[in-house]
Amino acid sequence: MTLLSLIFALALEQLRPLGNRNRVWLLFTRYANYLERNLNAGSWRHGLLAWFVAILPPVLVGLGIYYALSAVSPILALAWNVLVLYLTMGFRHFSSAFSEISLALSEGRDFDARTLLRQWTGQATSELSVNEIARLSIEQGVVDSYRHVFGTMFWFVLLPGPAGALLFRLSTILGNKWGERIGEDDQFGVFAGKLIDWLDWIPVRLTAAGFAVTGDFEDAVYCWRAQAVTWGHHAAGILLASAAGAIGIRLGDPLKQDYTIKFRPELGIGDEADPQALKSAVGLVWRTVVLWLFVVLLAGVIRYLS
Repeated sequence: MTLLSLIFALALEQLRPLGNRNRVWLLFTRYANYLERNLNAGSWRHGLLAWFVAILPPVLVGLGIYYALSAVSPILALAWNVLVLYLTMGFRHFSSAFSEISLALSEGRDFDARTLLRQWTGQATSELSVNEIARLSIEQGVVDSYRHVFGTMFWFVLLPGPAGALLFRLSTILGNKWGERIGEDDQFGVFAGKLIDWLDWIPVRLTAAGFAVTGDFEDAVYCWRAQAVTWGHHAAGILLASAAGAIGIRLGDPLKQDYTIKFRPELGIGDEADPQALKSAVGLVWRTVVLWLFVVLLAGVIRYLS
């Protein structure tokens, strides 16, 4: 059932992708804002309480519905898993942006590519060259592929029913909302931020390993071991270094933004990222998705035979 749920959800998402601002997540975001307004007294303990109040009800309700439907029919339980995965995963969230930016660059519409990249990442793009557009697009796409696909897949497989997918997706939303606004006088988001680091520890490394297996293994492992620690956010550094080595391009490096040079460590080895590398990055992600599905299938067969 796990493998079928993943396949059907990925297929459904390809046929009818959900936007980033779908109503389900808008509703949860408003709920999170309500909890922050009423529970944020600046202490990490209040953030811990708010996290449990925000996360536990939807996770337990989702799991309860799964078990209730399982008692009636496995097909209904499968359909519920597919629905939850459809809402929590989002391969097209980044692949569509990849495709649109790649098409714009191939047609010489650099201004449109910069506009699309700014809408996608929220970063200043007016001064970026074509290669810098490609580089930043690949970096955002690799991180998004983990957040919207691999992290969700890992926790869905690990925990019963749709509990893992809900836990990871909702925790990611709270981590982005609360965990990035930590200050001396506001420790409310400490727990939400740290929990994302805990949830990411294993799946980030499995994703990077998947990039290595489906790309240039030797270069991916070398870049992961030698360069990931230089990136500010270590989890993102592992993903980006491994992906850059697997594709054979350079990511990171300085960018021209806000009328200044933004210095960043070099990741990867080989050629500078160009528009053609966008297609290579999408291919790497797809191959890794197929690899993960095969591993899930193999684990299911072993469990059945044993």
